Amino acid sequence: MLNKLNKKLERIMPLIAPLSVIVGVTFASTLAPFAFMVPWIFAFMTFAGSLNSNFRSLQKAIVQPIPILVVIFVLHIFMPLWAWAIGHLTFHDDLFTITGLILSMVIPTGITSFIWVAMYRGNVVLTLSIILIDTILSPFIVPFSLSILVGESIEMDIWNMMKGLLGMIVIPSILGMCLNHITKGRVRNSLSPQLAPISKVGLASVIMINSSIVAPYLSNINWKLISIAGVVFFIAFCGYLISWVIGSLLRKEREVIVALTFTGGMRNISAGAVIAVAYFPPPVAVPVVIGMLFQQVLASIYGQLLSRVYNKTVHNQSYEKLGDE
Repeated sequence: MLNKLNKKLERIMPLIAPLSVIVGVTFASTLAPFAFMVPWIFAFMTFAGSLNSNFRSLQKAIVQPIPILVVIFVLHIFMPLWAWAIGHLTFHDDLFTITGLILSMVIPTGITSFIWVAMYRGNVVLTLSIILIDTILSPFIVPFSLSILVGESIEMDIWNMMKGLLGMIVIPSILGMCLNHITKGRVRNSLSPQLAPISKVGLASVIMINSSIVAPYLSNINWKLISIAGVVFFIAFCGYLISWVIGSLLRKEREVIVALTFTGGMRNISAGAVIAVAYFPPPVAVPVVIGMLFQQVLASIYGQLLSRVYNKTVHNQSYEKLGDE
C-alpha cells in the first residue's frame, strides 16, 4: 500500500509544492503555530532520504571527482553570484529580496533530485554522493557564502544557522548512511520504501507551515510579487541549464549529464525556507517560498527535455548504424 502511495505521490510531485503553498497561505492562522515542528519534520525527511547512501558509493565517486566539483561550482559559486547580480539588477533597493534570492541559491542540492535522476535513468551513485558531500559541507558553505555576498548589510545569526543545518541535514544524513552501512544495505530495501511516502507528506507539511508564516507577503498579489516570481523562475531555470551545458562541454555520458542537471539545478528549497523563516526577517523568505512553486515543475520540464534530446540522439545513432550496414 505504501509503495503504491509513493508512486502516486511521485507522479504528482510537480503539483505538491504549489498546492501546499496555496493551502499554507489559505489556512495561515491554523498552520503557523506548528512552526516549531518544522526542523523535526525536516530532519526525518533527511534521514529517510539518506538511507539510500553508503560509504562505498561515496568512495567510488571521490575517485573521479570532476562531476562532483562541477556541481559544487554551479551550486555554491556560479549560481549564488548569478542570483546576486540579477538581484541587484532587478531589486537594487530591496535588500531583503536580494538576500532571499541569494539564500535560495546557496543552500545545498535537493534530496528529491535523487527521485528525478532515478526516473530518467541517470547516474544514481553519483547523485547520492553529490547529495551527501554537499549536505556535509552545507553548515560551512551556506553561512560563509551569505556573509560574503550579503555581508553586514543584514543581521544574521551565523552560529545558530550552522547548528540548525547540522541538526536538520548533516546529523540525520550521517545516521541514515550509517544505518545503511550497518545493515549492509538491507534497510534500503525494507525501511526506505516505507518511509518514502511519509517523507513526501512531510515535505508538503513543511511547505504549508513555512508558507503560512510568510502568508501576509504572499496573499497580496501585486506587481512586485509577480516580479519576484518571474526573477526566481529565471534564476532557477538557469541553474538546470548551466549544469546541463557544462556536463555536455565536458563530454560526459548521458547518465552523468542527467545527474549533473538535476543536482545542479535543484535545491533543498525546504531547508532554505526553514533557514529564512528562522534566521531572517519574513520578507527574506518570500523568494525562497516562491521557489517552491517552480522547483518540481522545472525538474519535470528538464526531465522531458533530457529525454527528448537523448532519445533523439540514440535514435539517430541507431539509424546511422543501420545505414552503414
